[in-house]
Amino acid sequence: MYEEMRIRNYSPRTIKTYIAMVSFVSRHFGKSPEFISIAELKSYLFHRVEQDKLSVSTVNQTISAFKILSKDVLGKDWDPVKIKRPRRPKILPVVFSKQEVSLLLNGIQNRKHYCLIALTYAGGLRLNEVINLKFGDIDSDRMQLKIRGGKGYKDRYTLLPKALLSKLRDYYRHYRPKTYLFEGQVIGKPYSESSAQAILKQAMHRAGISKCASFHTLRHSFATHLLEQGTNVRVIQELLGHKSLNTTTVYLHVSNFDSGQVKSPLDGL
Repeated sequence: MYEEMRIRNYSPRTIKTYIAMVSFVSRHFGKSPEFISIAELKSYLFHRVEQDKLSVSTVNQTISAFKILSKDVLGKDWDPVKIKRPRRPKILPVVFSKQEVSLLLNGIQNRKHYCLIALTYAGGLRLNEVINLKFGDIDSDRMQLKIRGGKGYKDRYTLLPKALLSKLRDYYRHYRPKTYLFEGQVIGKPYSESSAQAILKQAMHRAGISKCASFHTLRHSFATHLLEQGTNVRVIQELLGHKSLNTTTVYLHVSNFDSGQVKSPLDGL
């Protein structure tokens, strides 16, 4: 299964997740996954949803993992009618206001912590993307960041504000990281996701922000604020690295806009 997914260029994170999903089910039944039927898989998922409130995302990942194993590795028939994917709940993302982002950043004294949070918001990055940035990913001539191996194992470019570039240079002169832009206590190793989340929680506490937010909220805020300032949603889709425009349009439901600034198409006739 590992070889099949590597050949098909799945990301290391996806490969690790899918193999883990298959292992969980295998241990549950106490037998090799090749002998687990679709009926047993459905029974397992029903049990986990009922007892453990298994998320829709995890259910879908488990189904996808077994589809690859059954169809592509074992050469078995895969009948999607027998195991349908659950509907995803339409949950609107939590978003910081621009004022809240300012409060967050203004309360951070540590250079590394400031740049870590500011860069995530400025470019709409995922947490694993920002902690895996290297200096070669900064294009100061074009004022862009190159995001390597994002979700879906796809590279993309996003924004790098001029105001942040000078702070990044000051941060580098002070910390001198070796390999990654943001490194923890171990030189040459990227900053840990748990440490980054803790930094954000501390910054929120200092700013008096009580929202149920995470590092990903900075990415949501980036997209929402771009929409509010009139950026085309297709451009935002490219900056975020979304495969589907439908994923990006969720921000239309949380953005604020001034209806007084919107003109009817009749006015242009």
